[in-house]
Amino acid sequence: MATDGLHENETLASLKSEAESLKGKLEEERAKLHDVELHQVAERVEALGQFVMKTRRTLKGHGNKVLCMDWCKDKRRIVSSSQDGKVIVWDSFTTNKILTASGDGTCALWDVESGQLLQSFHGHGADVLCLDLAPSETGNTFVSGGCDKKAMVWDMRSGQCVQAFETHESDINSVRYYPSGDAFASGSDDATCRLYDLRADREVAIYSKESIIFGASSVDFSLSGRLLFAGYNDYTINVWDVLKGARVSILFGHENRVSTLRVSPDGTAFCSGSWDHTLRVWA
Repeated sequence: MATDGLHENETLASLKSEAESLKGKLEEERAKLHDVELHQVAERVEALGQFVMKTRRTLKGHGNKVLCMDWCKDKRRIVSSSQDGKVIVWDSFTTNKILTASGDGTCALWDVESGQLLQSFHGHGADVLCLDLAPSETGNTFVSGGCDKKAMVWDMRSGQCVQAFETHESDINSVRYYPSGDAFASGSDDATCRLYDLRADREVAIYSKESIIFGASSVDFSLSGRLLFAGYNDYTINVWDVLKGARVSILFGHENRVSTLRVSPDGTAFCSGSWDHTLRVWA
């Protein structure tokens, strides 16, 4: 058994206690490096002006809740999946659509051509709800979030978790890398979005208001990284000033939970998907 090598006076409880003590000391050392908060640095940054966006196109074709979507690299097509079992490729300019096959996946790296599993990633204690690949120039890593309230950064080559963050109070529904790859944002059922700096190895900002009581289901950054778009379960999209932590706009239009959103590759628009069976393009 694994406990055979333990000394007689060492019990599982004492080892857990020692682990918690070491964890506390690590947090104390971490805290010593926290010399300034993001919002304090942002005081010297000019505030954002009036922010206006509206729906430019509504894409209808799904027969059930839209669960996931993303932009293609051509800056024009959008791919969406739904609880109706369909994946649809849309032309966001004309609304033409093509019906294709659907698939499923978790934290696993696959060879698309051969269908072989190259690497699996184990570490979450519950369902993994989201992941995002780091920008290609920053290395072979990705971040995941799940029902265990953890956000974990992984090395795709080794399969190991290299950083973990546990500050949310409920399920993490969405994670998204900052454009530079040095940070990432998360959205959670605890009604907050959070920003984590990977170099500082800590949470640096919380985006929340007392009036927001519904969970955040999806997040994405503007191309510059100054704005964070977040879809919520109350049918709204909130737009946050990343540096100052202030909400700069609320977008209305969906008639059910906003389940997914993505900024276009050129940054001129973003698309949101909802349980109301539609996608909306905003600009």
